[in-house]
Amino acid sequence: MEESPCKPDHGTCPEGGNGLPKISINLRPLDLSDIDAFMVWAVDKEVARFCTWEPYTCKEDGLSVIKEKVIPHSWFRAICIDDKPIGAISVTANSGNDKCRGELGYVLGSKYWGKGIATEAVKMVAEIIFKEWPHLVRLEALVDVENIGSQRVLEKVGFLREGILRKYNLLKGKYRDMVMFSLLSTDYNSNTEL
Repeated sequence: MEESPCKPDHGTCPEGGNGLPKISINLRPLDLSDIDAFMVWAVDKEVARFCTWEPYTCKEDGLSVIKEKVIPHSWFRAICIDDKPIGAISVTANSGNDKCRGELGYVLGSKYWGKGIATEAVKMVAEIIFKEWPHLVRLEALVDVENIGSQRVLEKVGFLREGILRKYNLLKGKYRDMVMFSLLSTDYNSNTEL
């Protein structure tokens, strides 16, 4: 059977080799009906380890976050297998003189780590976001120095490791060093006024 060409919001990734089948993923908006799938990764301590939020303890808190933060967000998508969310990915816009930059963030259920899914999702976003936001020149990602898996994901997609920002943020009561990664739009024309 011939495989159809990938759309920017659909992709395939290998499931860890060993002759296992490829996993087809898609990105779509997350909504309130996705609460049960959302809670699978939102309650997981390992998933939340490097995130700014603590693991959720109740469905009501998850519903509030989806309602108040996720749905109004300018670019937030669920990472899905068979249209079921297994994680999320977002690009947060900057404004004013910084509108040329956006910050990438993503989270994936621990059951799906190491299968190439996060890499494929980040790759899909990189292909989409510079087209959807033509003012965007630079996509950034800040990763905890201990989060080696996430650093590898970004490097596989072509993000450049720019350096370590020492004691850059306070995360769960501790000052953390962060690694700055960036990906630049290949379509940027420095002579274009925004």
